Amino acid sequence: MARVLLLWFLLGIPSALFAQGRELPDFTDLAEKQGPTVVNISTTQAREQRASPQVPNIDEDDPLYDFFRRFIPRPPGPGQGPREYESRSLGSGFIISPEGFILTNAHVVDSADEITVRLTDKREFKARVIGADRRTDLALIKIDATGLPTVRLGDPNRLRVGEWVVAIGSPFGFDSTVTAGIVSAKGRSLPQESFVPFIQTDVAINPGNSGGPLFNMRGEVVGINSQIYSRTGGFMGLSFAIPIDVAMDVQGQLRQSGKVSRGRIGVVIQEVSKELAESFGLPKPTGALVNAVEKGGPAEKAGIETGDIILKFGGKAVTSSSELPRIVGGTRPGTKSSIEVWRKGASREVTVTVGELPEDRVASRERRAKPVEQAANRLGFAVADLSAEQKRDLKLGGGVIVGEVRNNRRADVRSGDVIMAVTSKGQTSEVRSAAQFNKLLAQLERNTTLTLHVRRGESNLFVTVKGESEPG
Repeated sequence: MARVLLLWFLLGIPSALFAQGRELPDFTDLAEKQGPTVVNISTTQAREQRASPQVPNIDEDDPLYDFFRRFIPRPPGPGQGPREYESRSLGSGFIISPEGFILTNAHVVDSADEITVRLTDKREFKARVIGADRRTDLALIKIDATGLPTVRLGDPNRLRVGEWVVAIGSPFGFDSTVTAGIVSAKGRSLPQESFVPFIQTDVAINPGNSGGPLFNMRGEVVGINSQIYSRTGGFMGLSFAIPIDVAMDVQGQLRQSGKVSRGRIGVVIQEVSKELAESFGLPKPTGALVNAVEKGGPAEKAGIETGDIILKFGGKAVTSSSELPRIVGGTRPGTKSSIEVWRKGASREVTVTVGELPEDRVASRERRAKPVEQAANRLGFAVADLSAEQKRDLKLGGGVIVGEVRNNRRADVRSGDVIMAVTSKGQTSEVRSAAQFNKLLAQLERNTTLTLHVRRGESNLFVTVKGESEPG
């Protein structure tokens, strides 16, 4: 008996479970029954081949000659121009209809030239994208097949913090990998993710799991594994899943119209702190404080003023500022909704006609900067000047567009981002051209921490990076 207790202690299994005679959960039936509903997704994308290393000038009799000849590609011959190569990526998805509709993450299929779906019975199908929504990172794809096994949908609102959940996916390309953990939190808000109340878990999620399902113990899908928080690039115990009810609403709109319509009212908001609540005479810190109102927008027409605190929207309580974009975004444009606001020590109600949020404008593949032939700068980014057309579309007078992130995988900078300004040691410099930007970086001290002011789609954000790229 003592040996058994010692073994349980060494394994880290709570003694309370042993004392009460409880058994750990058994995931075998769930994995067996739900595994066939999960698919492996691989994509290819044609990219322009950069200058490649050449075979060194060594004698053909040298033992190393054959190695270099086989493993180092030869440069294109005269007049052939740059070659293209295929960039490959992996992800997961799951079947939601017998006719071949599959849900996954938008970033799994973004810019893909070819999408291949592999089932657990080893059959492979070419897939097409029905629609993708970058704001929630969801995509609906379709394969030409019938009679497929489908997932059962659960209610994420019934999830309880601490209950067991299971992920099935293809981390690093290992098909049908099952991992388990618990729900760590619900309704998490993440930076630049305004429309998703994430489910946080400690389920092991790694590259290749993206787009795969998160199951409850009843074998129902309650979420789509989407992101991890990591300082190393690998799993660190913090995983985030998109609730399935959010995903199904998005896929319904994608299937019907190929895009997602969201509401907007035209306000800039911030969190209500304890000190702000006291200054506004609010009994407790709650709601969303309006610090700017768009001129001529729906909120201004409804009578919303700067300094109002929005407590309810459409009858739903707004307990924190992060909840308001999700509530408003989930309201169909044209809907008349009531808003309860706190103004001058008292609550009052106004009615707003919800407007429509413009589609997220992400630089198209044609407008993204092509990979430049020069070496990446100190940040590990290859940048290019904005064209006149891009400046006009983005309404910018300057800035540089990121064509490729080569040697800095930890920085949250992406291809297509526009860098508008750089702040270092309290000094901010506007970015006017690629040459000026790279010269500015070259003048900085090694390992200086920088803040980049970035335009991504319709959003502006600040990204902090080190002034020296990390080995890639």
